[in-house]
Amino acid sequence: MRNLLLCIITLWGSSTIAQNKQLIYGVEEIPQSLLLNPGAMVPQKMHIGIPFLSQLHLNLGSSGVSAYDIFGESNVDINTRIRNKIFEMKSTDFFTATQQLDLINFGWRTKSELYLSGGIYQEFDFIFYFPRDLAILGWEGNADYLDYEFDLGELSTTGDLLTVYHFGLNKQLSNKLTVGVRAKLYSSMFSYRSTKNSGTFVTRFGEGTSNIYEHIVQEADVKVETSGYASLRELDGAGQVTSEVLGRAFFGGNFGVGVDLGATYDISNKLTASASLLDVGTIFHSKDVETYHATGTYTLDGIELIFPPLSDGQSTFPYYDDLEDEIEREIPIDTLNNSYSQMRPMKVNAGLAYKFGKAVGGSGECNCRNMGGGIDRNQSAGLQLYSIFRPKSPQMAATLFYYRRITDYFTAKATYTVDSYSYSNVGLGVTADIGKFNFYLAADNLLRYGNLAKAKSVSLQLGFNLKFDEE
Repeated sequence: MRNLLLCIITLWGSSTIAQNKQLIYGVEEIPQSLLLNPGAMVPQKMHIGIPFLSQLHLNLGSSGVSAYDIFGESNVDINTRIRNKIFEMKSTDFFTATQQLDLINFGWRTKSELYLSGGIYQEFDFIFYFPRDLAILGWEGNADYLDYEFDLGELSTTGDLLTVYHFGLNKQLSNKLTVGVRAKLYSSMFSYRSTKNSGTFVTRFGEGTSNIYEHIVQEADVKVETSGYASLRELDGAGQVTSEVLGRAFFGGNFGVGVDLGATYDISNKLTASASLLDVGTIFHSKDVETYHATGTYTLDGIELIFPPLSDGQSTFPYYDDLEDEIEREIPIDTLNNSYSQMRPMKVNAGLAYKFGKAVGGSGECNCRNMGGGIDRNQSAGLQLYSIFRPKSPQMAATLFYYRRITDYFTAKATYTVDSYSYSNVGLGVTADIGKFNFYLAADNLLRYGNLAKAKSVSLQLGFNLKFDEE
């Protein structure tokens, strides 16, 4: 348990909110903004993403601790710092990791003014909620926690590795309204889920004696559902495992379907609202499925010593081993092969932008792309909201942004975001259009770049495309 806690703190100590891409949402110059809102305005006639480079998105996240909190320079002993953080954090704190890689991305405008877009991208998404009670039990032992019921229900985690095939339609229905829809086919390479667990663990004095302790697992119901894991156990070496997992990317795993919806509406020629609903879908797991399920109540007595804490760094674990062996005998883990379905973590985006400054585009000083609708201007400011649905509760973020077209070929967007990780997340994204070559780069939490160990959120997005503009 001690090593697990140290690994978690080290790995996720400096990072970002999963899948929120506030720096490219609403930026029309970036073709991948269509993946965040299929109803976004599309200025180009066609785009082709450079394979494997059109979108790279990396982030990690920790809502309750940074690497600096544990490993930074301090006069406080590291064990004390770890203990303090264990007690400061809540069971709703979480660690996340998200990665996305575009394999193919393309789009073109038809004669009927439909903008069609599609492609393939690979995604990894992971979340682990901090099991505070079990962390306290592992770090402190139970000598000071007689009669305290440690909650097994705090165990909650999911992880998914999948490939997404998608195709979208975008249409300007009127001078003010643009809508879009994107169909998705999910090909799951690996997945696990353990949520909605329950039960308690409590230590009490044995009845009629002050020397014998009872260690009681009460009404335990713990389940881990896996897909794509069982067959990997039979493989020999990392090479075989990698080959097997990658083979599932191309319709070799479990499948699911989903849809994205989005719209952009010009309230006036200066005020524009937008919104999207992403990954409304389900994956159906039926191949290579194993579920591990433990239920029951059991009382272990006869061990006269209290379990020692891991924080002393010298425990030999005999008592923990005794407890584990007894529980496994009395509360066996059933292995099932039942199919199951899994909802995708649905995401919601919304934005309100006020445009001002010089009108841009076209051949005139005032180019009204949508007569009676919005006017393209070289500056805008506004508010964006984001939410992703997670096992315990939605994770939300609010962003203030400022956008500026610096030249005909170069734009920038600055953001200030408040989320589960930080109240001081400042980000900057830039886009360059050089001939038909389009490049964008966006990074979060710039105020922490002097010492990234202090950051709870840092992310990076970049991409390369070829764009063919309207004549």
